[in-house]
Amino acid sequence: MRVPVGPGVPGPDAARRAGLRQSYRQIPTVPERRFGYNGGVPAPLPASIPASFAEVVASVTNWGRWGPDDQLGTLNLIDDAARRRGLEAVVDARPLPLGLPMSAADGIQLGFIKGRINPEHTMISVNEPQSDDPEWIAFSEDIVTFAMQCATHWDSLAHCSYGAGPDGGVLYNGYPAASITGEGASRLGIQNIRTLVTRGILLDVARATGVELLAPGQAIQPADLDAAVALAGVEPEPGDVVLVRTGQAAHLALPGRPGIGGADPVRDLVAYTWPTPGLTVGTASWFRQRDVAAVAIDTMVLEVYPCESEDLFLPVHLLHLTEMGMTQGQNWFLDELADACAADGRYTFLLDATPIPFTGALGAPVNPIALR
Repeated sequence: MRVPVGPGVPGPDAARRAGLRQSYRQIPTVPERRFGYNGGVPAPLPASIPASFAEVVASVTNWGRWGPDDQLGTLNLIDDAARRRGLEAVVDARPLPLGLPMSAADGIQLGFIKGRINPEHTMISVNEPQSDDPEWIAFSEDIVTFAMQCATHWDSLAHCSYGAGPDGGVLYNGYPAASITGEGASRLGIQNIRTLVTRGILLDVARATGVELLAPGQAIQPADLDAAVALAGVEPEPGDVVLVRTGQAAHLALPGRPGIGGADPVRDLVAYTWPTPGLTVGTASWFRQRDVAAVAIDTMVLEVYPCESEDLFLPVHLLHLTEMGMTQGQNWFLDELADACAADGRYTFLLDATPIPFTGALGAPVNPIALR
């Protein structure tokens, strides 16, 4: 497969990037063994990309759809109509949080992903007087160090690029990957998402297939999404955000949640991380055909891992972020929401999932709220 390449100079040169699809280079073969998402699993590096993947790319790409300077991708699909659908889905105004707790003790990172550390909380002042009178006002303050994608988060569109070759690779809409430097992303950073409020739809794939949680490494196919849509009784519309539940969060033994199969809860971060059920290449077209604004899931990787094909490593990331410009989220807690939806048969809600606007960041934590 050939991929477009832009000059290694940051900046939204519209005319230059509009012609990027006319200029290509061949992805080079890298013979040496390297390691991928999970530190113990080698990333397959094929001599050539299968034509089937190139065909999917051609059918889902959104480059240029919202203009050559676009940095939002499919979030452009969230309009007043989508937000009104979300408001209309609210019946009893019950809010459900969808974020994981953030602390060193609650952290889910095991070091498989380089530099992705769990939150580290440090106090910088404790009951420190702020006036000459120690009996009067005192402040306590703290700082936190964490990786942006360490818990429940959105990936920015700058998170994933094709290659790191002599031209620096390429991001969504033709932006050069060289626009990412040691100072962060000058294009496609998470701060571009000023608000993310729309109708959310829960697709409970686990419940739709009659299981408590999907099997380790189970590949979610379009037919599985269709089954979850049938269970929900509602079709996604342009601008909706789809939340895909696999049941994988059961491995986290979160407070108040039952154990697997009626057993006592057991926190097993390895089982949560790998192997993991997830989305497949075929589902990218499913989301594209329905103009879904974003997708989030209750797993670490989002896509099935180990990958469905030895010829393609993390292809869904490239399809979503780089080709479609579709924001994706991982490590969302969906079990409590799923229980509520199953209890009353309502699988839509108003979703507020606005990320923290860190300028130039490749992702950001979020505590999404589903208002039912």
